[in-house]
Amino acid sequence: MLSLQRIRDDPEAVREGARRKGEAAPVDEILRHDGEARRLRAAVEADRAEQRRASAQIHGAPTDDQRTQLNALKRRIQEGEGRLGELDARIEALLLEVPNVPHESVPVGEDERDNVVVRTWGERPAFAFPPLTHYEIGARLAIFDFERAAKLTGSRFAVLRGDGARLQRALTSFMLDVATAHHGYSEIAPPYLVRREAMVGAAQLPKFEDDVYRTDDGLFLIPTAEVPLTNLYAGEMLDSAQLPIAHVGLTPCWRREAGAAGKDTHGYIRMHQFDKVEMVRFTTPETSLDQLEVMTGHAEAVLQHLGVHHRVLLMCTADMGFAQWKKYDVEAWAPGLDRWLEVSSCSVFADFQARRANIRYRPGPDERPRYVHTLNGSALGVPRAFDAVLETYQQADGSVTIPDVLRPYMRNQERLAAL
Repeated sequence: MLSLQRIRDDPEAVREGARRKGEAAPVDEILRHDGEARRLRAAVEADRAEQRRASAQIHGAPTDDQRTQLNALKRRIQEGEGRLGELDARIEALLLEVPNVPHESVPVGEDERDNVVVRTWGERPAFAFPPLTHYEIGARLAIFDFERAAKLTGSRFAVLRGDGARLQRALTSFMLDVATAHHGYSEIAPPYLVRREAMVGAAQLPKFEDDVYRTDDGLFLIPTAEVPLTNLYAGEMLDSAQLPIAHVGLTPCWRREAGAAGKDTHGYIRMHQFDKVEMVRFTTPETSLDQLEVMTGHAEAVLQHLGVHHRVLLMCTADMGFAQWKKYDVEAWAPGLDRWLEVSSCSVFADFQARRANIRYRPGPDERPRYVHTLNGSALGVPRAFDAVLETYQQADGSVTIPDVLRPYMRNQERLAAL
């Protein structure tokens, strides 16, 4: 979240940042409550000072007038403190509703058409036959079973069979190995259920309350590994010598996708449950923007190893999300669908998450603590990367060539054969 002092100092910049994101920010309500709280706090402190002076003047048993005066002061102080508690709680709740202000390098835009293509890698694959979609390929290979998934759970769930399940497992193992062996991430296997405080710390709540799954004992199924990985250090003071800290984790992710009704209802694209390899970094404010470039390169590297044509977009203000300070999307080309598929979002949050989760570091032995800057990015979201591989490597006979880098994970199998 943003600091209250920042809103006090430049409320119009906060309002404008929210407007550019298409979000509402209760700046006026925060300032109104803050003004009342500051006036009331001053009055309570004045009453306490008067209480101390009046108590110091009493020698022996207090007179009736002195007792009446002290009781009145005590009552006013108690009432003031009660009201201050209400105001502080309300301000804290309202601060959670204020979106992050975009970095000045983020292009101002109104929708996804204003995102900027930063770079493109590779060429679109050419075929001597009309390329099929991943779900048409999957039907030929008998690797998807959406009907039985619907019987088990409902729509937007999938069962992968045989070579499909093995290919997905190969992809996730390969992604983790690239992150750990090539890029220096430390692998974390976190819980899949978290407390509400962790969801708030990662800025998932209260904004996305309708999009997440909650258990009847108040725990939440993680919508992304970003939540547990970011909150690993909640409430901690990190050693500056450790920074940057880089973690990666493979987890299932659960999302209601309440805001995506009618989108990508066919195929293996927008699921309520899916696997994702997530990178998270903790760093200093001076280096976080450079770290974003590094992390985005790590996501791209996975697609480059796989030989999948892709591009990187710098997201505009209206298409970057509630909590992000700056964000890149990495999109893989799906020739059967004839469209780009987002397979990674790489974001830097400044201290927006760190303030919520209270993650700080001390720059030097005698220096005041500062909040870290946090980053996260997918490397990669598995279903869409899976789709892009199937569609990119499809053959005229209905088979799919397995990319060279994945073959060691599939007992050197060279292709998925059509039935």
